[in-house]
Amino acid sequence: MKKEPIKIEDILSYRYPSGLRYSPDGSVLVFEVAGAKEDKSGYYRDIWMVRDGQVKQLTASLNASILDFEDSSHLLVKRNGTDHEAGTTEIFRIDVNGGEAMPYITLPLALASIRTAGKNCYVLTASIDREDPDAWKDSAEVRKEKLAKKKEDADYQVVDEIPYWFNNVGFVNGSRTALFLLENGNLKRLTGKNTDVGEFVIDGSTVYYTAETWTGKRSLREGICSYSLEDGKKETLWGRKTMAISNLFVIDHQLYCQATDKKAYGSNETGMIVKVLKNSLEFVRDPVLALHSTVGSDVTMGGGRQVVTDRNELYALVTDDDHTAIWKFSRQFNRTVLLDKMIAIKCLDVKKGKIALIASDEKHLFEVYELQKGTLKKLTGFNDEALKNRYIAAPKRIDYTSGEEKLHGWVLLPENFDRKKKYPAILDIHGGPRVVYGTNFFHEMQLWASRGFVVMFTNIRGSDGRGDEFADIRDRYGYVDYDNLMDFTDAVLKQVPAVDENRLCVTGGSYGGFMTNWIVGHTDRFCCAVSQRSISNWISKALISDIGYFHNADQHGAPHIFDGFDHLWDHSPLRYVEGCTTPTLFIHSEEDYRCPLPEGMQMMQALTVQNVETRMVIFKGENHELSRSGKPQHRIRRLQEMTDWFEKHTGLR
Repeated sequence: MKKEPIKIEDILSYRYPSGLRYSPDGSVLVFEVAGAKEDKSGYYRDIWMVRDGQVKQLTASLNASILDFEDSSHLLVKRNGTDHEAGTTEIFRIDVNGGEAMPYITLPLALASIRTAGKNCYVLTASIDREDPDAWKDSAEVRKEKLAKKKEDADYQVVDEIPYWFNNVGFVNGSRTALFLLENGNLKRLTGKNTDVGEFVIDGSTVYYTAETWTGKRSLREGICSYSLEDGKKETLWGRKTMAISNLFVIDHQLYCQATDKKAYGSNETGMIVKVLKNSLEFVRDPVLALHSTVGSDVTMGGGRQVVTDRNELYALVTDDDHTAIWKFSRQFNRTVLLDKMIAIKCLDVKKGKIALIASDEKHLFEVYELQKGTLKKLTGFNDEALKNRYIAAPKRIDYTSGEEKLHGWVLLPENFDRKKKYPAILDIHGGPRVVYGTNFFHEMQLWASRGFVVMFTNIRGSDGRGDEFADIRDRYGYVDYDNLMDFTDAVLKQVPAVDENRLCVTGGSYGGFMTNWIVGHTDRFCCAVSQRSISNWISKALISDIGYFHNADQHGAPHIFDGFDHLWDHSPLRYVEGCTTPTLFIHSEEDYRCPLPEGMQMMQALTVQNVETRMVIFKGENHELSRSGKPQHRIRRLQEMTDWFEKHTGLR
């Protein structure tokens, strides 16, 4: 029986679990589930729980996100939405044993995170304005006056530091993330007005946190501090601005973290696991692979933990080649691989030896699982109905050699694939570049396979999963990676001769958009291209992107921006656009501050003046995350524009 094809609008029925959290005693597992609103304008979020193998919905109309457990029976959540006073956070309390979510406290702050530190005692991070750091103390009357003043000044934006904006956040000039103590309903700010707090962990009565105090330009080199909940004493454990710090964790009351000076492999370098001592960081272990998952997906939303501790052992998600694994490190930091399957894992949590995760494979969207004695037990089936009786193409592996590298990729074949026929194909290039494609379900790729395309995708030099040296393509963007992609395309044509070499298409977003722009300036072998949230000019991007001031020069072999214009221009697709003939569609978001709109505009105009067929679709109110978490109606329009462009230029419509 012929199966139903994947359709563009299927994203309206998909559900997106995230934010796994066990209760302190491990008896209850809670998580969020997001889904598209009926009017396609956004998403709602409900809280669900699993206890004794039974899945139960905790909220239905609150539109809430998980904050933390107070104890094994009571969960704190925050209400999402815009119908409350600006700059405040409404926290509700849920008894997981039964009952409705009840209002608990409204904070006069835009909360970032909160952790329970004791009875009626919490540590939290929240946004402050360096010019008015104690605005949270204002009376209702003063807050009203300040809000009126902000409305008067709504047509003006003053910037005097970098980064002054950030993708998916907006303008952040003057904004800092401060550490607070909330005890018996009383708030106390613990950090200075120019200090940005990154992450924190609580060990008994001690709070450890990363912090950078800065003005003018943020360095992204953090210090490590502690705060005593008993006597209020603050101490700087590591104060030198020489290291990028991540993943604070505690084992046997000893603080550890990952740290790197970024000298060997630049801004994408993996941090070493180190022991944090007074004024020193003692090397413990090289993790070899980055302790997080970078396996790409367009059917995931929300966050969750990727590194956790339980019973003085460290558990981490790891991108291993082309999939996500789970590693455990003992107290002595000996490594055990707990799970190593061809899946993508979004997040995990561990409590008293119980391991929960949210994962996707080639035939399933993300669902909640538990790892029991090495075997995955599926706990939820939110997306089973959406994929029921649908044609899902199985990834066919393609091994190839490019230069001295042995690489591999995959193709998805249309249903009832006939080797005697000729099929158009789409080369889909991932972003990053330090991320990977796996074989997990990817909506846009399955859509195109259902529409009659062979879909090609691979992990080239610069991708994650094979260590820092493999991922390091500094000063080689557009060279080694381009060769890899062309060699992969040649391998597909050889191993799948039904692919029509005259009907090849190419697309990609972010770094993949850069490569798409680069490709159309270096070859005419593709009949059309779709360039998404792209990069065309590394010089202009360096001076307008939220990460450009530190990332661009680093990635192109320059000591700093002004000494590196020749390097930046050499790797810019705009330099090579003269003579391009490939019809190219540009997809860009108006509020994309990672790869800002002018990057797509420059390339589009450069093609237009040469009379190359082109089209640009700009999505208002969207940012760099359009393809993953943009408004449902915008995600549908994006895919429709792309699919129409491919079908038009390959003769499928």
